[in-house]
Amino acid sequence: MSIEEEVKAAIEQAIEGSVATVSGGGGHFEIEVVSEIFAGKRILEQQRLVYSAIAHLMAGDAAPVHAVDRMVCRTS
Repeated sequence: MSIEEEVKAAIEQAIEGSVATVSGGGGHFEIEVVSEIFAGKRILEQQRLVYSAIAHLMAGDAAPVHAVDRMVCRTS
């Protein structure tokens, strides 16, 4: 499984009913997540949900995810 697939799977598992699109490489990624759970939440709250889902992939010196260069969270 590629790191993009791992990020996608982690997000979709942590955020019920979500659909994630992940692109990038070299430790830098762009993430788009669609989920009804984002309705009524501020952008920062939405992003925190996504970051908490991938925190284990960003932890440590040898983490496969170094940065999220762009994140879009939306309900549809």
